[in-house]
Amino acid sequence: MKYAFTLVEILIVVAILGILAAMTLPTLQGHITEAKEAAAKDNLRILRNAIELYAARHNGVPPGYPGNRTNNPPLAGAYAIALRPKYVKTLPGNPFNGRATVRMIADGVSFPPQPTGQYGWVYQPQTKTIKLDWPGTDKDGVSYYDY
Repeated sequence: MKYAFTLVEILIVVAILGILAAMTLPTLQGHITEAKEAAAKDNLRILRNAIELYAARHNGVPPGYPGNRTNNPPLAGAYAIALRPKYVKTLPGNPFNGRATVRMIADGVSFPPQPTGQYGWVYQPQTKTIKLDWPGTDKDGVSYYDY
């Protein structure tokens, strides 16, 4: 007497597993997106606090100005260097695209109307404003760019 599964029994098990996977996958994807949203909000909170702390310790001059002089044009490298390692250990990455790069907006220039997704962050030292560079909206309809 042989004890083995028939092809029909194996196909039934595979079909059931496929149905279960199809039912749970959308739920898991929703949780992944929610986790990225939470990480984005937390990273922005950390960066905004670091910017405020840096400005408070440098006579109101936010990071991004070489030599801490606002008459110098802001540089993205100066921003990252100024915040590390005293204020943030490493510049956090954008959870949606993984980039930890900063697009610097010059003084007197408006923020782009739409994010490009090419950078991790968009920052303007003059206003101490930092935004997430990612298009789209969260489950509540709030633009990631407006976090």
